[in-house]
Parts: sequence; C-alpha cells; structure tokens
Amino acid sequence: MNKLTLAGAAIIVVALGAYAVTRSSEQTALVQETTAPAEGAAMVSVMLPDTLSPEGTMGKRAFDAVCADCHGDNAAGKMGIAPPLIHKIYEPSHHGDMAFQMAAANGVRAHHWKFGDMPPQPGVTRADVTSIIAYIREVQRANGIN
Repeated sequence: MNKLTLAGAAIIVVALGAYAVTRSSEQTALVQETTAPAEGAAMVSVMLPDTLSPEGTMGKRAFDAVCADCHGDNAAGKMGIAPPLIHKIYEPSHHGDMAFQMAAANGVRAHHWKFGDMPPQPGVTRADVTSIIAYIREVQRANGIN
C-alpha cells in the first residue's frame, strides 16, 4: 500500500470511530431521558438546615416515624407513592399550617398530585403535627421555600 492509501484508510477509521462514539453517546442520552425514576425514588433533592430547633428536632422524629414511609426521607416525596412536602406547593402561603393539621386529622383528597387520597392519621396528635410542621417549615426555608 502506498502512503496515500494508508492515510485515507486512517482517516476513514478515525471518522467511523468518532461517529460510533457520538452515536453511542446520543443513544445513551436518549435512554437516560426516557427512563422513568424507579417507584419509591426521591422526587426532589433536599438540603437540610445546619441545625434544627428543639421543636423541629421533635418534628423530625415524629415525621420519620409516621410520615416518611410515604412522603420520603426529609419529605423529598416518593415517586409513585406520595408527593414531596419540600416543594413550593406546600409553602405557608399556599398550604398553611392548618392544612397540615386537617390533612393528618381528616385525610385529604388528591388535588395537586396523582397519588390518590391521603388517609387520616388517627395515631398522630395535634401536638405531633405541630412539631412535624415546625420540621417541615425549617427544611423548606433551608431550600428557599418561605
């Protein structure tokens, strides 16, 4: 083979390699875009405050015991199960503290999300919910939700 043929062959091999790498990356990106998160995966990323107030600390314990099974660790929600409470929809001006009290006492019909209705939580006292609210509000503020 002469030098010109070798150079041409090398250019073709490099071009085909570049095409294959680009095509593979495009296909990987397409798969990543269309793959839905697994059921139960956290719905939002949550930053925790550096410290919690004493009431917020009690609220975290109560939240972890009663709410986290559905609403996820740190109220990040669970894909396919329940919404995140660290979300603008639950900011105090839209869902005030009384809305949380009523949801725990009476349950709530699905209206913002398609997870179904939330059942009442009869084992949770008003004091428990007050502490849970303190925790949720402190975490909301740490995430820019006021």
